[in-house]
Amino acid sequence: MIEDKIYIYPIYITVDPNEEYPYFVEIPDIDGFTQGKDLAEAITMARDYIGFAVIDKLQHGEPLPLPDKIEYVQHENQIKTLVDINFKKYKSQHDNKVVKKTLTIPKYLNELGNEKGINFSLTLTEALKEKLGV
Repeated sequence: MIEDKIYIYPIYITVDPNEEYPYFVEIPDIDGFTQGKDLAEAITMARDYIGFAVIDKLQHGEPLPLPDKIEYVQHENQIKTLVDINFKKYKSQHDNKVVKKTLTIPKYLNELGNEKGINFSLTLTEALKEKLGV
């Protein structure tokens, strides 16, 4: 069971402006690496890497890797920062398992949608994402 709490992991970002993806991210507690085109993308990619890697480990019965490798040695062209993640929320947001919903719509919308070949499940999913801002 994944706890509903926030974990904080250190990441180390090395910048090399000569690379296509100049922000190289090291995630020492997960033994992982990722990259980004800018700082915001690098941090987002780090959070995704941590989320997917840890959830995969937990699903395979491995223990949660706890953040404990914070080093304070400064290296040239390196940014040190922290990434927060709530694994329970992350897993929920990235769970693509579908559920069946029964709903009621006006008959004329059903007929028009069928005539136009509308995928009702996709349309509802897109509308919900827009309405919920996710």
